[in-house]
Amino acid sequence: MENGSLDSHLFKAKSLLTWGTRYKIVCGLAAALMYLHEEWEQCVLHRDIKSSNVMLDSNFNAKLGDFGLAKLVDHEKGSHTTLLAGTLGYMAPECVVTGKATKRSDIFSFGVVALEIACGRKPIEYLAPEKQIRLVQWVWELYGTGTLLEAVDPHLGSDFEEEEIKRLMILGLWCVHPDSDFRPSMRQAIQVLNSEASVPVLPSKMPVASYVSSPISSSYSDASIIRTQSSSSNKFDKGRS
Repeated sequence: MENGSLDSHLFKAKSLLTWGTRYKIVCGLAAALMYLHEEWEQCVLHRDIKSSNVMLDSNFNAKLGDFGLAKLVDHEKGSHTTLLAGTLGYMAPECVVTGKATKRSDIFSFGVVALEIACGRKPIEYLAPEKQIRLVQWVWELYGTGTLLEAVDPHLGSDFEEEEIKRLMILGLWCVHPDSDFRPSMRQAIQVLNSEASVPVLPSKMPVASYVSSPISSSYSDASIIRTQSSSSNKFDKGRS
């Protein structure tokens, strides 16, 4: 892969990715996940989707790499209970507690990468201002106040399509919804990326989750979720896309 990994461009100044290239990359990653989840004879759960595993060829086409943690499951089952695996910051919260990987946990990781592409930020930045340490929470707060553009990667300057970048960030938030039942499928995500469906209306505040300690998650206690507690006013129509 002539252009290395996505993270080397976003975080290591290998080169500045233009907005058009970034949107191309996220669409390519979405297509790869669609194939893995829906279009092969079995469903492939990658379980470690992150920007360092997105490889770029000479034309900046995205290729999803590193299948060392991947699992095959039957389409009708769509889940696999196993030992905890993945990378902190990209792991779906329910995986931390149960160790169960599903299509929806891959979609959570895809959502984190989508936000990284738009914002030029890692999922966790310990040296950032307090409200910006965790990318997902920060972007969701900006969504709720109608100031999403404040999260745009400053390296882009004004060289981006406003509607596209807002669409990508809202899609990213949809994919990282704490309640896995409210995340989109990859088919729905691609429809949004291709402007074939509108973005969902999300809660203005990130749904509150209950955190508990767990033997599985002792080293990830700040990411452990047993269930999501969202009031009815914070729920949105699962059928919307």
